[in-house]
Amino acid sequence: MARDEDAPNPTSPTIYDVARASGVAPSTVSRTFSRPGRVNAQTADRVRRIAAEMGYRAKPVVRLSLPGAKTALLAMVVPDVPDHFFNEIIRGAKEAANAADHTLLVVDAQRSATTERGALERLIPVVDGVILAASTLPDSSIRVVARQRPTVVVNRAMTDVASVLTDNADGMSQAVAHLAALGHRELTYVAGPAGAWTDGTRWRAFRAATQQLGLRTRRIGPTAPTQAGGHAAAHAFTEHATSGVIAFNDSIAVGFMRGLAELGMRVPDDVSVIGFDSLLAGWSIPPLTSLASPLRHLGSHAVRIVLAQQVAGRPGRARAAGPLRPTRLPAKLVVRDSTAPPARRESRPVAPDHEHAA
Repeated sequence: MARDEDAPNPTSPTIYDVARASGVAPSTVSRTFSRPGRVNAQTADRVRRIAAEMGYRAKPVVRLSLPGAKTALLAMVVPDVPDHFFNEIIRGAKEAANAADHTLLVVDAQRSATTERGALERLIPVVDGVILAASTLPDSSIRVVARQRPTVVVNRAMTDVASVLTDNADGMSQAVAHLAALGHRELTYVAGPAGAWTDGTRWRAFRAATQQLGLRTRRIGPTAPTQAGGHAAAHAFTEHATSGVIAFNDSIAVGFMRGLAELGMRVPDDVSVIGFDSLLAGWSIPPLTSLASPLRHLGSHAVRIVLAQQVAGRPGRARAAGPLRPTRLPAKLVVRDSTAPPARRESRPVAPDHEHAA
């Protein structure tokens, strides 16, 4: 059967592959195909030759304006549009973009770095700014984007690209202090997905806060950031149960509580549970104590930062001005019915800082 030349090939080389093989920056490869007049002729010939040998096919881009003109388009790339967490960030960003007479283009990267890269390659030539929410790309790839367009990273801190995020350290400190004040001396952190920047930040903050208060700790994970992930973690938790638990997010916390109920453990009588982001807290049984992240404000603030970069005529990357300080927005602990003083009985011994893969 003859191969359809227009069919997508999952192994097709990307602009980054061509850049590495050619010894140039990805932006140079992009300009070779989209704005050839801005690339040295010898360099452009070499890039095109290597791209042809590798089988790279430049994706067509519809020019919406003359080169250098503003389009009033902003791109926001998120890992999972249906996820309540990202949906709230998108709503805040859309409101801010509309108020500034801009249109926000939202891309669902489906938790794939390859999909995210491909989307950015197509969007950068036609948008005025880029917002990356919980990006899966390495810092080096984000810097490439920030050199080309005003860029803001959401829910991840960088020192050379503008970023806005929840103050995870302070939020986790509030959660740990709440459980300690109730009398809990042994706590478990139910981790999020492997390699997630936010999860690493929350785990380090959990360690710091518990050590400061002299509490013993345990970690379960990594865990899928879903109710199913939390449900699975409940089974691992019972091997060395603690009286208090803090989960990476509300979805894990709700699934975790359901798993405990199936195993005959009661919340908060047997175990106190705290979530993060306060998205499902009011819908759970019992209502979940959770840290409310300012998700809409994260989105709206990111848009305002991108627009400010446009006005200043600079990209999102720091240069001579030195390191950029991330903008941190506060989280607030909302106490509901899933936390209470521990039951008056001896808990099973817990090894300090023990990790268990759920």
